[in-house]
Amino acid sequence: MFAAALSCGQQQTGETSFHPDSENTDSETSNLCEVEFAEKKDQAMEYYKTQMRSKIQMDEQQTAQQIAGESIKLEMPTVNLTREVTVLAAIPEVVRSLESCAVTWQKLLSAALEAQLEKVPQGNGPLAEVDFWRERNDNLRALVEQTKLPEMQKALQVLHEAESEHIGDLQIVLSDLRKYHAEALDNVKCLATLERHLKNLTYGAGFNIVLDTIPSLMSSLRAVWIISRHYNKDERMVPLMERIAREIAERVYKAVDLHTLFKEDIAAAKKKIADAKSTLQQWRKCYFAVRAQIEASGREPHWEFDQKRLFGKTDYMASVCQDLIDILQVTEEFYNIFGPELKAATGNPNHVEDLLMRVNELTRPIEELSFDPFSVKSARGWKSVMEDFREEVIVTEEETKYFIDESFKTLRSAEAAFDILLNLKHIRSREAISKQMMMKFNDILDQYCKEVESINQIFVENLEDPPLYKNHPPVAGAIYWSRSLLYRIKHTIIRFQEVEELLTSERGKEVKQIYLQVAKKMKEYEDQKYSQWRDGTQHVLPPLLKNSLLTSSVKEKPVTKKSVHFIVNFSPLIQEIIIETKYMEQLGLPVPETARYVALQEDKYLRYTDRLQKVLDQYHTLMETLNEAEIELLDDHIKKLWEVFKSGHSRLNWNSLGIGDFIFRCTQAVRTFESLVHQIHNIAEDVSNRLLFIESTNLFKFPLSKSDDKLPGAREFFESIMCERAKDVAHMVRKYSAIPQLLIKVEGRVTNTNSGKSPKLTSYYAYWENRIYQALAQLIMKNLQSFNAAVLANVPLFQTEAVLSVPEITLQPNDSEIDKITIKCIRDCVEVTKHFVRWMHGTCIECPPQHVEDEVITFSFYTDISQNLLIVEQAVLIIQNVRKLLSSLNKYLNQWKRYHLLWKLDKDIAVEKLAAEKPACVTFDEQFQYYLKIAQEVTQQPMIKDEQCIRLQLAPLACTVEENARSWVMSLGKLLNESARQELFSLQEEIQVGVFSLVLSSLSHGLKMNLQVIYLYLTPYYDSA
Repeated sequence: MFAAALSCGQQQTGETSFHPDSENTDSETSNLCEVEFAEKKDQAMEYYKTQMRSKIQMDEQQTAQQIAGESIKLEMPTVNLTREVTVLAAIPEVVRSLESCAVTWQKLLSAALEAQLEKVPQGNGPLAEVDFWRERNDNLRALVEQTKLPEMQKALQVLHEAESEHIGDLQIVLSDLRKYHAEALDNVKCLATLERHLKNLTYGAGFNIVLDTIPSLMSSLRAVWIISRHYNKDERMVPLMERIAREIAERVYKAVDLHTLFKEDIAAAKKKIADAKSTLQQWRKCYFAVRAQIEASGREPHWEFDQKRLFGKTDYMASVCQDLIDILQVTEEFYNIFGPELKAATGNPNHVEDLLMRVNELTRPIEELSFDPFSVKSARGWKSVMEDFREEVIVTEEETKYFIDESFKTLRSAEAAFDILLNLKHIRSREAISKQMMMKFNDILDQYCKEVESINQIFVENLEDPPLYKNHPPVAGAIYWSRSLLYRIKHTIIRFQEVEELLTSERGKEVKQIYLQVAKKMKEYEDQKYSQWRDGTQHVLPPLLKNSLLTSSVKEKPVTKKSVHFIVNFSPLIQEIIIETKYMEQLGLPVPETARYVALQEDKYLRYTDRLQKVLDQYHTLMETLNEAEIELLDDHIKKLWEVFKSGHSRLNWNSLGIGDFIFRCTQAVRTFESLVHQIHNIAEDVSNRLLFIESTNLFKFPLSKSDDKLPGAREFFESIMCERAKDVAHMVRKYSAIPQLLIKVEGRVTNTNSGKSPKLTSYYAYWENRIYQALAQLIMKNLQSFNAAVLANVPLFQTEAVLSVPEITLQPNDSEIDKITIKCIRDCVEVTKHFVRWMHGTCIECPPQHVEDEVITFSFYTDISQNLLIVEQAVLIIQNVRKLLSSLNKYLNQWKRYHLLWKLDKDIAVEKLAAEKPACVTFDEQFQYYLKIAQEVTQQPMIKDEQCIRLQLAPLACTVEENARSWVMSLGKLLNESARQELFSLQEEIQVGVFSLVLSSLSHGLKMNLQVIYLYLTPYYDSA
């Protein structure tokens, strides 16, 4: 709104007095314009005053917002300032507009300066002060740059020319702005030289960087002190240095965490605290060094700063760091004493662990501090903690000295205790404890004397049977054992020589003498063992090397080729001598030349024995796979193989040069023999598979039933079995006929002939003929047993019918027929072996048929199989079981004989006899009821009876019985009908119509009743007929 009013005023004034063309008008026109201008001027002033008040309020709000946001923008005047300064200064409206802007500028700049001067660095570190001056410089520079704008400079010139009353205040503010900006700019330039060092001080990775930074930082501070126009006074330099000191202290505080310090490695913790202390001391050291340089120069203002502000906190923290170093040192000294060596020497690790726990407890109060030890305010509390720590250290030292006194009276190891004493000389430990332990040398000598006596006792007790190390030979092992005992006492006394006064004392001389006596005894034992071995080796070794390569033994009796066992005749004594020789040379003892030569040839001997053993193992494995028939078959080949072995059994010994050639010949011979055995075994396996096929053939293949209820009849069942058997027998015979050709192949492999009757294979042919007999016997036996089990099982295989054959009830087929069929099937099973023709004696050729008295006789296995008692017994057992089964069925059919009157009585005679008796209707009714009950009872009987392997069909029998019962009912019905008719007709002739009407009526009624009874009984049978 204010800008709009100004622009409106400019337009009005521009159209009148300030337009350049108005100078050419005449006076009348000028007067008229002046009157109009005066009127418009009054209106404009009224409007101006109203808008001015609103703009002042808006400017105050805008100023507050700009100061709060630290982005102050000075609003430039909107009047046209393109004219000359003098012209503009003469225009009241322009001057008033610029004065309004000047008031606004003065307020904004004053408020901005006040805000900047009220600010303080944000943070305690030195970088906060650098950022503070940089920020002030940026903010003031922005204002200064705006004051240099041409519009503002022109406005100031106009106001100055117009001698405005507002120009003075604005000039003062602008002067202050330039002064403070110059100060900020100078400070930024000076502090920029420190910024790199201050960043290293604040963000450096470790104390080494801080240590390297402090000297250069102090030199830079000296340069700032010299060149700066503002940091050359205590008021500025002391706060900056105080901030640096505070940052150094903060770095130390962050690095040193007392809660985890004592859980770290002691060396690392000590280094950390030492670096922290050095950093704190470096600050003071560098300060005084630079101060001395300033004073020595004589040209610079001296540094007379408040040292309490600069070094009060860092010096106190350095003293705390020294206390922490002392604590870590004490802890390390205790740990150096309570090591594994002390546990081993004292033999009381539990007490040592207790002392270690006591040492660990020393630092627990420090880890659990409730105050900040680096705070100067907590100095008294920290002092109290350190006093308590030192008191606990004294108590722990006293307890440790007491423990050492007691433990060294009962040492476990003199050497371990001696090592502890030596270590205490070379490592830093508690001085009081070290002095206490240095007085324990006599205790160590006493313990060593006990150890020597103990070693001597062990030596004497095991002298005759010393304990040996694993894989050590007897003699060298004994010497090793003796030397190890000697080393255990010798090593310790050699260590004692490191302390000259230890063995030169009276007690030391006594102990040394005891050691020499025991050592001399052990040396004599070693010399004796060695001399005995050397003499024995020179005497025994040559005969052992003259032993033959092979020897034989008999594993079992009687003696056969299979029971003969070949052995590599390499004496274990030779191997023992080789091992003894190697160990003797390791011991540094001279060995006989023969023994050394044999030891050098150890690899060759081992190679020979391994190869020979492999050949013999291969041979023995092959022999184990052969049966007696195969051994007899390969007798010549085995003899040839033994001929190859013979040279190693008699001529060659372990000194011979042809051992390698002998092993090669044996290997070739065994491989040839192995190839032959494998070929024979392959053919034998083929023959065995054929026999297995024959043996596992099923000779009783039962026919499959057409349905669950319909089974084959007895004749059909057995005919089907024999038909399937004939097919299987033909297949079995083909398998059997191929066996001779396979045996002829064996003959070709063994004797290079193919006649089938080689004398060399006589026993082999007999062996396989016996195998064939065994297979056939098993075939028949297994099948008979299987059939017997099927007979006894409760699973029906075939069916038979029960029929009425007057006057008896029988099976169809009957018992004898089923028995004959069964016997025939069993006999046919055994006669299967007739198809397997025997071989001629000593051959594998089938015997041709023989003609004896016009009868052709074929020699088969049937003769032997049929006489096998087990097979005969099994066949008889089957027949007996079948007969028992048939008998059981007949017993079951006997219950049907209760209906025998139906077919045993002569029906016609019985009916005539009943008619002659002229029975009453009640008699007929009883007869009808009896026969009807029989018919109904028969139909309710089960029609199937399963008994083991036979299913009995009862339907035909039941049907016959039912028909007989119905036949009786029909006959009785006819008789009753005929007798009733005759009686009716005779009565009709005799009865008179008038006289006997009543009687006739009664008789007629009775007749009707009889006819109705007959009708009721006969109707169902007529209907069914």
